[in-house]
Amino acid sequence: MTSTRNTAQRREVISALSGVQGFVSAQDLHGMITKSGGAIALATVYTQLKKLAESGGVDLVMTDRGETLYRRCVIDVHHHHLACRLCGAAVEVDAPDLERWANDIATQHAYRDLRHVLELNGICPTCQSR
Repeated sequence: MTSTRNTAQRREVISALSGVQGFVSAQDLHGMITKSGGAIALATVYTQLKKLAESGGVDLVMTDRGETLYRRCVIDVHHHHLACRLCGAAVEVDAPDLERWANDIATQHAYRDLRHVLELNGICPTCQSR
């Protein structure tokens, strides 16, 4: 695996993400960057977010409309999210039973270097009360 260069564009995306509470779309993040005077192409924002997701530097969730949302990862270990389908709010979920189950399945089939993604989504209490 090659190391990722710490380019000005990468720093700009990380800085913008650090100022966001919750998850944000690439388009919204791009808009925030350009509104604050940054000069970065939308395609570059997507590229940097993809690299950050691959390296574990950002968390991502998929909305029910198929849109990917990103946020700066605040936990350095593998974890999952419970995300609101309406507003994008998310909470981090500890799921030791899921981790045991996934490892058991991998062992049964002689797989190694297991990776998985679990997306839980629903309607948060705030959106339910609207």
